Amino acid sequence: MPSLEPNHTRLVIFDCDGVLVDSEPLACRVMARELTALGYSLTPDDCRDRFTGVSMKTVMARIEADWRRPLPAGFEDHLRDKDFEAFRAELEPVPGVEEMLAHLDIPRCVASSGTPEKIRFTLTVTGLIGAFEPHLFSARMVEHGKPAPDLFLHAAQRMDTPPEACVVVEDSIAGIAAARAASMRVLGFAGGGHAGPGYAERLAAAGADTVFTQMPDLPALLAGPAPA
Repeated sequence: MPSLEPNHTRLVIFDCDGVLVDSEPLACRVMARELTALGYSLTPDDCRDRFTGVSMKTVMARIEADWRRPLPAGFEDHLRDKDFEAFRAELEPVPGVEEMLAHLDIPRCVASSGTPEKIRFTLTVTGLIGAFEPHLFSARMVEHGKPAPDLFLHAAQRMDTPPEACVVVEDSIAGIAAARAASMRVLGFAGGGHAGPGYAERLAAAGADTVFTQMPDLPALLAGPAPA
């Protein structure tokens, strides 16, 4: 596949989970198991549908509001440790990410709802950290996480790029809403392990400019004309 130089995009902002690393099935499995053990019964599919693309702070608040009781002290740290345990043993890059990066001749960064520690850990264990470091941006760095535009605007500012010259690659409805609110073009990725039947249609309905399922297709999508 030839290297392609995008003709209108100055920065690609990648979400991490479900876009670069195939972590969503693992994280949903861990979250469902740990919450069910506490008495708050959830399936991995419930976690995927309710929490994909949302910061852990927001996830915890939603659970406590729905359950009408606080989660145990230290539960977020406990969940992180269990996630890291699963990631260390099983996490893989999203298929085709390495090929895509080898042909992406454009500045890029990561802007994720995960904590800085989680972003760095998942990219490190999958061997992708060198393609993005030090340009790693977390929802912990802004006041409001996705679906607010704060994180993407922060990333663009730090990368010295105007919003209209950015393209966001997202796999979640919250992330697509955040990109649109930031006045950025957004490509919906429906090729992760959590993207079941109808997932691409949901991303399109949420406002993605284009939806794709094969990560090596991304350079060509960026090189093409921006949608009107």
